[in-house]
Amino acid sequence: MRFSPLLHWLLALAMGCASLAAVSAPSSTAYDLRAGEDPVLQRSLETTVRDLSLDADVQGGRLALALVDVTESGKPRLAMLNGDRMMYAASLPKIAILFGAIAEAEAGRLQLDGERLAALANMIRHSSNSDATRALHWVGGERLLQLLESPRFAFYDRAEGGGLWVGKAYDSAPAFRRDPLANLSHGATVYQVARLYSMLADGCLFEPRSNALMLDALSRPGIRHKFVAGLADRPDAVLWRKSGSWQDTHADSALVESGGRRFVMVAIARSPEGGEWLRRLAAPLHDLIVPPNTTKLALGRH
Repeated sequence: MRFSPLLHWLLALAMGCASLAAVSAPSSTAYDLRAGEDPVLQRSLETTVRDLSLDADVQGGRLALALVDVTESGKPRLAMLNGDRMMYAASLPKIAILFGAIAEAEAGRLQLDGERLAALANMIRHSSNSDATRALHWVGGERLLQLLESPRFAFYDRAEGGGLWVGKAYDSAPAFRRDPLANLSHGATVYQVARLYSMLADGCLFEPRSNALMLDALSRPGIRHKFVAGLADRPDAVLWRKSGSWQDTHADSALVESGGRRFVMVAIARSPEGGEWLRRLAAPLHDLIVPPNTTKLALGRH
């Protein structure tokens, strides 16, 4: 699986900010991904889940999925199943710690030198618990929750089922604050994770330099399972990704570039077989956005 240079992303991010100026700077109006709900993509997602015999697990609340086509800046297409279901998400919420560190750095409240950037990358690529705990302390646990619930970002919205939550360091210390809706220490809804990635893809999460720092930390996944393994036979695919596993919880999330298109996919499963579910889902979800012949044409140009 190849990894393209970051330069073309910077250009795409700048275009995205221009088209969504209302949400590209601090504002009381949060990025509304729900406005992009697409009935055609929704039916395709439901059919894919049924074809993989996972529909009963969706109905039973054991599997949540979100898929967003972000190819056209400012015009996302969203489909999801159990999108607002708050679930334990293991290490996936480490993406929220990365977000918080970059938000504080952009505001001038945290200095990100080379050592700290390396720790953030290790937290994401290799899911280092020690680096996650260090980074959470840099930001401050309560400060991170303030950012997640702030009107500008609203990655945890009590009126919309919750979202990203980090109420415990990734060490033996007890939780400092569990989420108010599901009492989870590390939780997420697939909708809010997908929304974070979509804002990043549209260049409207931070200013361009900060967006680039976040993309760099998410690049070059160091753990090659779930979505990464499932896209192994889609060699044109480039992933910016964070996953998580603990006992019977398996989660993955990625911003993917392939065949000239960009999309976000997020999944959380609660089952001993959940990691295998996510591996099996990756290629069919990819193909809903990138028709197989498109990938072949893209490969033929190299």
